[in-house]
Amino acid sequence: MAAPKKSNARRDGRAGQVAPPPGKVRLSQVVTTFGPGAMVDLLDHAVLVGGTDYWRYDKGAPTTGFIAEPRLYDAVARRLDAKGVKLNVGGAFRLPPAGDDSAPNPYVGISVIEFPAWFICQECRALWHAKDLESEKGRYIHRCSNSKRGTCVPVRFVATCPKGHLEEFPWVHFHRAAGSDCKGSNLFLEEDASGDLSQVVVRCGDCNARRPLSTAREPKVLPRCGARRPWLGYEGNDPDGCEEHLNLLVRTATSAYFSHSVSALSIPDEARELLDKVSAPELWKVIKEADLEDVAYLRKKVGVVREELAGYADEDVFAALEVIRKGKALPRDGLRTAEYKWFLSQPDEQPGAAMPRNQDYFARRLPTAEAPLPASIERVVLAKKLRQVRAQIGLTRLSGATPNLQGDYEDASRLQPLGLTTDWLPAMELRGEGVLLVLNEKAVSDWEKLKAVQDREAILREGFERELGGTGARFPGIRFYLLHSLSHLLMSSISLSCGYAASSLIERLYCAPAEDPLPMAAILIMTGTPGAEGTLGGLIEEGRALLQHLRRAFDMGTLCSNDPVCANHLPDAQATRNLEGAACHGCLFVAEPACERFNRYLDRALVVPTMGVQGTAFFTERP
Repeated sequence: MAAPKKSNARRDGRAGQVAPPPGKVRLSQVVTTFGPGAMVDLLDHAVLVGGTDYWRYDKGAPTTGFIAEPRLYDAVARRLDAKGVKLNVGGAFRLPPAGDDSAPNPYVGISVIEFPAWFICQECRALWHAKDLESEKGRYIHRCSNSKRGTCVPVRFVATCPKGHLEEFPWVHFHRAAGSDCKGSNLFLEEDASGDLSQVVVRCGDCNARRPLSTAREPKVLPRCGARRPWLGYEGNDPDGCEEHLNLLVRTATSAYFSHSVSALSIPDEARELLDKVSAPELWKVIKEADLEDVAYLRKKVGVVREELAGYADEDVFAALEVIRKGKALPRDGLRTAEYKWFLSQPDEQPGAAMPRNQDYFARRLPTAEAPLPASIERVVLAKKLRQVRAQIGLTRLSGATPNLQGDYEDASRLQPLGLTTDWLPAMELRGEGVLLVLNEKAVSDWEKLKAVQDREAILREGFERELGGTGARFPGIRFYLLHSLSHLLMSSISLSCGYAASSLIERLYCAPAEDPLPMAAILIMTGTPGAEGTLGGLIEEGRALLQHLRRAFDMGTLCSNDPVCANHLPDAQATRNLEGAACHGCLFVAEPACERFNRYLDRALVVPTMGVQGTAFFTERP
């Protein structure tokens, strides 16, 4: 496979002038929908986004686009180290290169390759490779006969495997696998208006053999995977090879590309601050050889130690010393646990208090007197300034990898790489506002002990095992289903009055079981729109009216337009949705950018009373 071609700009035929790029996407979309290895439709062609080795930045600004987030770096670097990927400590996360529409530059942008290279003639339905077609004004032309010509469009089928490799669909092999000894040099792809695979037929013009494309879905009909990764260029093939058989894939299907990212909110990083203080030259020369007892002694006797380390426990100081002296990993809480602790530490909101201008974060607890809430709600925190950094760490196809409750991936081995030589990851940052709702831990714990809830959990766990058993994924627990379902109901309610579009809100779930050192049961709903559009203030004001939204969410969840079918749905051996209970597009599903789990792990019967379900609701009465 040839190295990726640049399609970010091209000569337009006039001397010295550069035409605009043939395709554009938003920077934020590159980290989510159109990242390395994603297939994109252009006007006349289809392309595959090149890996990070083929991203070109302005050479006059080599540091442009780097984003700093120490907590995220520590979490991601630990996972990728196991795959032999070493991230640049000073520049691990980088924004995609931004083009300039007013002055296109062929040396700045994201390179792509033409993929797939098989095309269909729109006149005669002939199936031809691009190398055998004529090109005219940027489009491929097929000569159907001496007097007839047809324009060609990219075929909509490619081949992949469960490991995420990608290659052209083996048309000739598929034709000959039916028992024909024909060379397959004159193939046609015929289909009716339905688009059903059983009605898509590969026909040979020489031997007139016909074979429906639906048979490609049968086991081992297609050949073994060639371990190809064309988005990585010449040397992109997987050195470990692949023993899987290829699968038919519609390149525009939702299963064609899963972008896997890890995110972190910018909060005070006490562990990093202590490390910086301990490593400062003036303090380091005094305590560099100290043990735990020495730290306490030096704090009493040496003024600079006492002043610089005020407020830090001796054990924490000694741990920081060990990190520097022995190269140990910096001891940290999980990404979500650290953020949850920070939210809980926020004081009550004071009327008229000004927000700091030089910080990326600012939050205050909503006084209970100002917003009375049901006993099952412990507190509400209004985050008036938030910064989230999200980095893509890999991709999969056919099915997505499952993150843990910290939003991290315990096993990154399944993810395909984004580049071969780069020591950074594509990233984006969101600046906005948010509302955190914390459930009462005792109320949640008592609810989890109810027999009806435990029976419901057993059913959902069985469905999870049918769907993801053997993949290494862990069942998130009934508490997660509760939080996730309540989050979707609240987002649907808030979007009706906050001023933001429903797809501009995103969720962040804080969940840890009751036996965890720090149990968590909280929901953060925040704006997910880059730039100033995410800081309009409308979401904060809705946080003050949270009781109203809880009531509306209760009403929305109690009755769905698809009841009783929706209310009675449970994962079972015949179900196609094994990760959901009572959930559908009529009640719980939201825009996919807003959801952390692709609209899965949902069950409104755990939140509110539902038709035909008894004893499982967390809110038994309207708030």
